[in-house]
Amino acid sequence: MMRFYLTLFLLAATPALSQPLPLRIVTYNLRYDNPADGPNAWPHRIDRIAAFVRFYEPEVMGVQEALRSMLDSLQTRLPGYHWVGVGRADGRNAGEFSAIFYRTDRLELLKTHTFWLSPNPEVPGSKGWDAAFERICTWALFRDRQNSQEFFVFNTHFDHVGVQARLESARLLHHVIAQNARTAPVMLIGDFNTTEDTPPYQVLTSDGLLYDALYRAEHGHYGPRTTWNGFKALEPGQRIDFIFVTENIRVLRHAILVDLDEAGRFASDHLPVVADVLLP
Repeated sequence: MMRFYLTLFLLAATPALSQPLPLRIVTYNLRYDNPADGPNAWPHRIDRIAAFVRFYEPEVMGVQEALRSMLDSLQTRLPGYHWVGVGRADGRNAGEFSAIFYRTDRLELLKTHTFWLSPNPEVPGSKGWDAAFERICTWALFRDRQNSQEFFVFNTHFDHVGVQARLESARLLHHVIAQNARTAPVMLIGDFNTTEDTPPYQVLTSDGLLYDALYRAEHGHYGPRTTWNGFKALEPGQRIDFIFVTENIRVLRHAILVDLDEAGRFASDHLPVVADVLLP
């Protein structure tokens, strides 16, 4: 009789154990370490950013505008995470990173690479078209330790000045992602410095390769529909930070989070974007 009940217990437990676990994905422009920001400068914000990560526990967080010193200081506060990426100025440590943090207990890093958003994407430090600065995309191929599913995360930061640069960057990214999506699901995250009513957004989403996670969220969206605050106030209609997914990724929920301290200060001049997803 005891064996009978034990068998029933195991049969009942097996489906629950086999259920896939969601992945939490975040994109967050951290604002580079600029002493001229005064009370909003990085040393006054780093502990809040680290606390944000520890509380929400994303499996993946793509950051933009991060300098090497910022990444190192975050790493010391986030022992359960590692990061990948290179500086955009020289392909090593100089300039801003579009780095990807990931939880090492959940994800295994298989491969990573950075390319430049320019006509010469494999030339470190190359600047594209009418861009004001060098711009990059860092990608990582992960294996989920829970179910051995592999997936790509692309993290990027489009130029804030060059109209042609943003359009050509979208075309380049679409081409690269289309090649990789043949082998594994893809998420594209970052600060695109453009809104959903513009040609770069249309290039990324118009042919069914990528979908805006906000509109795919099965349980809807939470929070404002803008991501820019300039350390002052939310500016309506400025959703310029996105999470895009390929069709084979389910988006359970999507949020843009407002994070103010007691003095009414934001943790960055952008808001973090969060999505919980399920891989196929």
